[in-house]
Amino acid sequence: MTVNLTRIYTKLGDGGETHLGDMSRVRKDDRRIEAYGAVDELGAHLGFALTLTGLPEHTAEWLRRIQNDLFDLGADLSVPAQDARERLRLLAEQVEWLEQRCDEVNAQLQPLHSFVLSGGTPAAAWLHVCRTVCRRAERRVVSLGEQASPQTLRYLNRLSDLLFILAREANGGDDPLWVPGKYR
Repeated sequence: MTVNLTRIYTKLGDGGETHLGDMSRVRKDDRRIEAYGAVDELGAHLGFALTLTGLPEHTAEWLRRIQNDLFDLGADLSVPAQDARERLRLLAEQVEWLEQRCDEVNAQLQPLHSFVLSGGTPAAAWLHVCRTVCRRAERRVVSLGEQASPQTLRYLNRLSDLLFILAREANGGDDPLWVPGKYR
C-alpha cells in the first residue's frame, strides 16, 4: 500500500473540522481524533526515545516496528469499526508479537517487590514517559467503546506493559522503587 502526500496543507481544517478515513467530517476535538492524536503523540515520543543512548539495540529495533504499527493503529482508529469496506485493521498477530517481547525480556528481569518510580537512566525515564502516553491513548480508545475495533485496545494495553518492561531493562536491574511512607 502506497501513500502519496503531494500537499501538506489543504486549508480544509481551518474551521475546526477534519476528515476521518471514511471521508466523513468531524470536529477536531471529536473523541476519535483525540484517540488517534494520542497514538500519534506516542509515536513521536518513541521517536525521541530512539535518539537516546543506552537503549539496547533490540529495543531500538522493536520501537521502530512499534512506530509503524502505531500508524496502522491510527489508520484503524480513523474509520469506525462498523465500516463494511476493506480497511487496514490491527491483527491479533500484532498483539501476540508484543506479548512475546514482554515474555522474552521479563524472563531476564528480577521479580519486583515494590512499585517502580519513573526514572533511572535517561532511556528508562523516557520509556516511562512513553508508557504513560500509551496509557492515555488507551483511555481515549476506551472512550470510543464499540466504535473502535477490538485489537486497538488490546494492542495499546500490551504495549504499555512492554514499555514498562523495557524501561526496567534499560535500568539494568537498578530501578528506583517506591518506599511506602518513606518521608512521613
